[in-house]
Amino acid sequence: MDVALAKAWLDAAADAIAAQADQLTTLDAAIGDSDHGVNMNRGFGAVRTALAGAAPDGVGAVFTLAGSTLVSKVGGAAGPLYGSALRALGKSLPEGPEVDAAAFGAGLRAGLEALRKLGGAAPGDKTIVDAYLPAVDAYDAALREHAGDGDGGLGAAARAAAQAAAEGMRATVPLQARKGRASYLGERSIGHQDPGATSTWLIFQALADTAAP
Repeated sequence: MDVALAKAWLDAAADAIAAQADQLTTLDAAIGDSDHGVNMNRGFGAVRTALAGAAPDGVGAVFTLAGSTLVSKVGGAAGPLYGSALRALGKSLPEGPEVDAAAFGAGLRAGLEALRKLGGAAPGDKTIVDAYLPAVDAYDAALREHAGDGDGGLGAAARAAAQAAAEGMRATVPLQARKGRASYLGERSIGHQDPGATSTWLIFQALADTAAP
């Protein structure tokens, strides 16, 4: 993972979220505040702009800037959650213009822990965590299997993470929400796909699309 790939990933995530903003809003209208698509689109658009006007000297600096931008530009829960995850990812990485796939994977897990600490969510609560946790677990498992690949296993790990995030996203449908705005609905939250888990899948799919085209 180098600076160019880090920026390309976030740019692809911004494209994916923009393309699915209406769908994210529809999902959020069923169990939330109807603003997830708008907020995520605004936030990742701001990330794109911030990165276009900056010259980060390291991979970690890319993600730290992106995270800080999300925290400052996005309302609701999404900005602090995704922003904290990206900042933790950035701060966990070694300095330099390139990091290996193992360090990047450790950074993704650091992002997950920051997100969980802030939001207090556990697996099965019908949140971002239900897509993010299986994604990083699948990333680590695939990396162990493909560490000898030419890219150090990054492509295979990214593909596995995206697939696991998609499965985790779909698995939120039968769950009853126990965190966030959706939890107020109780049993009425059952049968709806979580919008945060959906955004998380979009972001991991964007990683797979850029790291393993």
